[in-house]
Amino acid sequence: MTLGLPHAHHRVCDSTNDLAKKLAEAGAPHGATVTTNEQTAGHGRQGRSWVAPAGDALLMSVIVRPVLPRHSLASLAAGLAVAETCEQLRNLSARIKWPNDVWIEGRKVAGILVEARPEAQAEHSWMVVGIGLNTSVDMRHMPADLQETAGSLALPRGTDALTPLLDRLTRWFAAEEPEVVDAWRERDALRGSRISWSSGAGTATGIDNHGNLVVALDDGTTETLAAGEVHLSLD
Repeated sequence: MTLGLPHAHHRVCDSTNDLAKKLAEAGAPHGATVTTNEQTAGHGRQGRSWVAPAGDALLMSVIVRPVLPRHSLASLAAGLAVAETCEQLRNLSARIKWPNDVWIEGRKVAGILVEARPEAQAEHSWMVVGIGLNTSVDMRHMPADLQETAGSLALPRGTDALTPLLDRLTRWFAAEEPEVVDAWRERDALRGSRISWSSGAGTATGIDNHGNLVVALDDGTTETLAAGEVHLSLD
């Protein structure tokens, strides 16, 4: 089913995800979308914040309901949608750092946060998919600690990135899990890289069929990491 309607746009808000969750709780339909020019308290994964200069990023959240079994990989599917949108808007190659940070030339141009509310009655369940995509950001205007890692599509201000992104999200949220996994593996930015987390280190070898990261440890064994449980660092 098509995403994007009804569409509520705000000049400024705390967080599009927070607004979308309130709308979902109030019964907003599948596809309802919130966008803003500026967020004052944008959320990232694991409690981190999302920062972007006003007017230079696509900041949006969309409601998906009901939550179906195939949506267990919604985070990965959203990463695919963003990566394809980047390539549609610019002649470049986009890859994904597990689970869903979209990279261009090793710099993060987009972040994704999926928040779900399962219900005892599945037909009443919903999830909110929040996306921040740096479309026109000048890195000189980013906080100093992000200037070495963040990136931008460097599009002219006012370029419509929302329409193609909603099209790609519609396509990937309708895909079954094996298709999502196969397509995601083609864009895996970590495969073969040395990584570490709070309780270990190893070499990323890809994802399993459930979207978990598989890591080869130095002792010859493997460990499987679930999204949301760890914060990775590239060694």
